[in-house]
Amino acid sequence: MTKTKATVTVENLHLRRGLPGDAPACGAISYEAFRGIATTHNFPPDFPSVEFAVGILSYLLAREDVYPVVAEVDGQVVGSNFLWESAPVAGIGPIAVDPAIQSAAVGRRLMEHVLGRVEEGRFAGVRLVQSAYNLRSFSLYAKLGFAVREPLVALAGPALDIAIESYRVRPMAEADLSACNRLCRRVHGFERRQDLLDGIAQGTAMVVEHGGRIAGYASGLNFFGHAVGESNEALKALIGAAGGFEIPGFLLPTRNTELLQWCLHRGLRISQPLTLMSQGLYSEPAAPFLPSILY
Repeated sequence: MTKTKATVTVENLHLRRGLPGDAPACGAISYEAFRGIATTHNFPPDFPSVEFAVGILSYLLAREDVYPVVAEVDGQVVGSNFLWESAPVAGIGPIAVDPAIQSAAVGRRLMEHVLGRVEEGRFAGVRLVQSAYNLRSFSLYAKLGFAVREPLVALAGPALDIAIESYRVRPMAEADLSACNRLCRRVHGFERRQDLLDGIAQGTAMVVEHGGRIAGYASGLNFFGHAVGESNEALKALIGAAGGFEIPGFLLPTRNTELLQWCLHRGLRISQPLTLMSQGLYSEPAAPFLPSILY
């Protein structure tokens, strides 16, 4: 990539809907962009390799409930962004811009584009999670009207193999969806049904039972998974039963001091700090939760 800031103008910057064939270019840009900012601050990159990034973006570009937008300069791909549209609250990310032109307002244009789609789609709100060490992205999102909701950390490490007395963890089944959706509505005010279906299909979704009912669930205990529980004990049971947490790991709100300390005392380690931000509908969660990299 040889583009420079001077080559990007209102006239030659073009935004269009992303296509499956954009995955190699967008994946390479995402890998370099995330690797560059992470290594500058001595953190591990979110994408461990170009191939991994291409695989993730291929998956996103093929989903009907994810709206992809690609930025081009003189016909050459220079960035991409994604809007997740499967819930009443939309999620943004990952967004990436070619490192050679990251000071040319391409990221702002990509964000403004998906925020326009949020407004057109009449979503109740929109959320994202950004790496807290990336001050450039934080400043952009704040200027665009996003409010900070939760400081987060990503936790990684080996499987804990810990059981919590009277809490039974098992794989989630489609028959559990109604109970899990009710729990999500109770905690957040809306449900994330498609995330649960994805977790069931991928074999990552779990529920925890206590007192004869579902007391918590996780669509996956990883970067892309979220979880809610009636109590910290329910989340401890889910974390304790998971099969390990590869870097970057799963996300945990640092305001949940009890759960954070429990994880750290059992050998999990913080891989990076992050920030949950939102526009529109946001209610203080009514019970413990673990967000995904979207929200």
